[in-house]
Amino acid sequence: MTDKQSLKKIKRINAHGHILPEPYQIPSFMKEKKLFWIDEDKKFMRQGSWSRPITDKSFFLNEKMEWMEKNNIDHAVMLNLSQIYCNGWEKQDAIDAIQWQNDFNASVQQQHPDKFTCGFVVQPLYIEHALKEIERCVKQHKMKLLCLPTHFLNAQNQWVSIADEVVFPIYELANKYKLAIEIHPYDGEKMVALKDEYWRFHLVWMMAQSADALHIFTLKNIPNRFPNIRTCFAHGCMLGQANFGRRVQGFEGRPDLFQDVAHPKTTLGHHNLFFDTLVHDPYTLQLLKHRVGSNQIVCGLDDPYPLGEMENEHGSYPGKVIDDAVQLNILSEEDANAIWHTNVLRWLG
Repeated sequence: MTDKQSLKKIKRINAHGHILPEPYQIPSFMKEKKLFWIDEDKKFMRQGSWSRPITDKSFFLNEKMEWMEKNNIDHAVMLNLSQIYCNGWEKQDAIDAIQWQNDFNASVQQQHPDKFTCGFVVQPLYIEHALKEIERCVKQHKMKLLCLPTHFLNAQNQWVSIADEVVFPIYELANKYKLAIEIHPYDGEKMVALKDEYWRFHLVWMMAQSADALHIFTLKNIPNRFPNIRTCFAHGCMLGQANFGRRVQGFEGRPDLFQDVAHPKTTLGHHNLFFDTLVHDPYTLQLLKHRVGSNQIVCGLDDPYPLGEMENEHGSYPGKVIDDAVQLNILSEEDANAIWHTNVLRWLG
């Protein structure tokens, strides 16, 4: 069997996708309190005064499975909705929304275990509930992927890194259950005092949020402190890769600012630290491979968002950046095979 024939036969797994509930599946209190809802015609998702067009039918379950079949995707990891990280929400609203969201994701996984692995989310501000929710999702729903935001609002209304030591009880419990973790950015427009224009918070600041989270995550040596968890950063943590040299220079140039933390090189290429491929061009993927090694990269499509690899977006299609990297000899076909399959399995455990 040639390498090309082998590549065609592998089970292709998308490690970064999203799914919406049907409008009727969202509890009435969510719309009444303007927390999150979807229009009956399924054209917009809404939250408070915010709205976003639903740009593809594959946001929804049946159409998602049709889309996967059409694009030869055998299995997909469905992450939690960033809009329901519940940053800044009242405690009971956050508890109710998170439990509903996790139950919905669990139902998708339970109904189609051959097609989907679904994540569950917690809000670190409410740490006692977060720990109880981890126990519930693991024991009741048999879920194994914990989704976390890059940052969250604390009780003093300050933004805190998800790698802050106040979050360590979550990592300790995740370590006990040997969970996979996904770290994903959101809420940049609430963190940075800039006008919301030209999609800057998705195109630039979400990438900066991820780089900041990786910065603290590695300084705190979390991959070694909690050796049973396997953490993936969304969108390749692309600015985190570009910023590595500056972090090293800063660490070595101002050691007085980095007391009792690990050198940035300590966890570079760590076997429990993963990054997805959604970086949009093969040369950024080349840098990612150079920094961490191809074994630590998983396929991430971020479907069905327009910033994902969607076939209706200007010549894009699912897996394009991987194919481009193979054609440019940045990745071998064996690398691509592992990125689509075995690396994802190692991350998920």
